[in-house]
Parts: sequence; C-alpha cells; structure tokens
Amino acid sequence: MLKKLKELALRYESLQTALTVPEIYGDAERLKAINLELKELAPVTEAYQQWRAAQSDREAAEALLGDPEMKELAQEEFSAAKRREEQLWDRLRILLLPRDPNDSRNVVVELRSGVGGEEGALFAADLFRMYSMYVERKHWKLDLVGLNETELGGIRECSFLVEGEGAWSRLKFESGVHRVQRVPETESGGRIHTSAATVAVFPEAEEVEFSIDPKDLKIDTYRSSGAGGQHINKTESAIRITHLPTGMVVECQDERSQYKNKDKAMKVLRSRLYEAEQEKRAAATAEVRRTQVGSGDRSERIRTYNFPQGRVTDHRIGLTLYRIGEILNGDLDELIDALATADTAARLERETG
Repeated sequence: MLKKLKELALRYESLQTALTVPEIYGDAERLKAINLELKELAPVTEAYQQWRAAQSDREAAEALLGDPEMKELAQEEFSAAKRREEQLWDRLRILLLPRDPNDSRNVVVELRSGVGGEEGALFAADLFRMYSMYVERKHWKLDLVGLNETELGGIRECSFLVEGEGAWSRLKFESGVHRVQRVPETESGGRIHTSAATVAVFPEAEEVEFSIDPKDLKIDTYRSSGAGGQHINKTESAIRITHLPTGMVVECQDERSQYKNKDKAMKVLRSRLYEAEQEKRAAATAEVRRTQVGSGDRSERIRTYNFPQGRVTDHRIGLTLYRIGEILNGDLDELIDALATADTAARLERETG
C-alpha cells in the first residue's frame, strides 16, 4: 500500500509540473485530461501528505520520551500524533478502494407499481415525486422518457434519465422493492394497507460502449396519448422500439419531436442491454455482488415507508428514520450516506480478507 501511495504522489507531482509548461494550454483535450486526473488524485495525495506529517510528528515525540523533563509533554504529543496517523491510514485505505467505474455516469431510473392496485400506483407516483425533488436538491437534470398514469394520478410505470455529477454513485442504492404501509384515501374503514413499487436504476451506456445492430430493432411510431392539446391528434411523434433478440420494449412520447423521442428511447434501451450484459458478467462473482449494499437486485425488498408510525426503514442496513415527510420531499442524503458508508465497510472487509 505504501508503494502505491508513493507512486500516486509522484504521479500527482508530475501532472502539476506538466501544467507549468506553456505549450499544454494549446491542447484543450490534454489539458482537460490532466485536470481531471489531478482532481481524482488530489484527495489521496493530500491524505498521504497529512499521514506522513503525522508519522513525522509521532517519531519526533517518541524520540523525546527518554528525556525526563520532556516526557509528560512528549507523551501527549506522541499519543495525539499516533491517533491522527491511524485515522489517516484508515482514510487512505478507503481512498485506495477500487472505484465503481460507473460512479461518474448519468443514470436511467424505471418505476413500476407493484402489489396494491391503485394504491401501489399512487405510491409509485410518490416515489417519482421524491426522486424529482432529490434531483432538484442536487442540481441535477431530470429528463422524462415515458409515463403511464392511472385516472387517479398514480403511475403504472415510468422511466426517466438523470444527468449530473455523482448521479450513479448516489442513486445506485435505490434499486429494489419499496413498500408502503398506510391507510388509502379510498379506504372508508381506516385499515392500513401494504402496497409496493419497484425501482430499477442502471448506468447510462454510451453508444461507443454498447452498439446495437439496427437490424435487431423494430421501430413503431404512434400518436401520443394524454396531455398535449391538439398536437396529439396531428403528429405521430411517439416512439416504440422493440429489441427483437431479447423482446425488450421501450416507449417514449414525452417530446413533441419524433427524433428526440427516438433518441431518449435508444438511451434507455442501450442502458438496459448494457446492464443485462454487466449482470451476466457479474454472475461469475455472485458472492461479491451479494455482499454489496445495493447490488441492484430488483426483487429484493429494500425499504418500508410506514405512514402511521412516520418512519422509513431501510432493511439492508437496519436503519430507521422517523422523518417520512422530509424523505418523501426529497431529503434522501441521510439514507444514502448511511448506505454508502455500509457499502464502503463491506468492501474494506473484502479487501482485508
């Protein structure tokens, strides 16, 4: 680990030196690549320098422990430096963990109502609102792809793209079955019902990474349904793309432009197929995926929203928060931070055997 840290520190220094060469500013792509790598290396380099300073302080204090006049002060300094050295070493271990290669990607999110009929669809609508508000809090961008609503404003199914720095690293923990316990507005007896909705989150795949043979696609156009005024009666702008080898179907009617709808639908299809390919490869390391928090198993019940008790419980880490209103208003960071911490701890445990 020390060898790796020294190599990274030297790399950081060499990149900083490269920025002092005037010619570099004539090569925009190279300049962008250097700045990106510097940004990635900065946290571990800074922590390594702080660790070395703490190590030096500990060694200096240790050398004074034999001096009777300095022993008491030296002991305090030795203990403080040693504690800081150990804390920084733990931080370095975390920083050196392999990064999720998808962490910088945008994401595709799909919502589907589950058990509970209309109440399940209304809960899916609540989840869509929750994620929309979270996206707004993070200053990301949400782009709706498809929306199938019920007459009462529930959502049978919905798909959307989220663009923004760190979108996958935060939202990847949301895949799975979300369960709600509450008294439906339509329930006259006041009985608590249990309903559910399924959330699927996967990284957006770029066209250069995952190409699709056009001969494998069946593309249909049709008139949009729902809101849209007279436009919906005149233009067949909605798109349905079927991937023939897998039978996978993606629809998009959110945009007035047929081209834009096709572009969005292709992004979702490409990302779905990319995720299926990733899951196939991950089958060889199934044990590793099982130990990960938020492994993407969409049949797993991950969270319960209990309205009578005002609580939200994440079953993967046993965390219960009594602030259901704030969470459904998009305040998800406390939940996601806890999931990310648990995931890091699980990965550290695997790395150290």
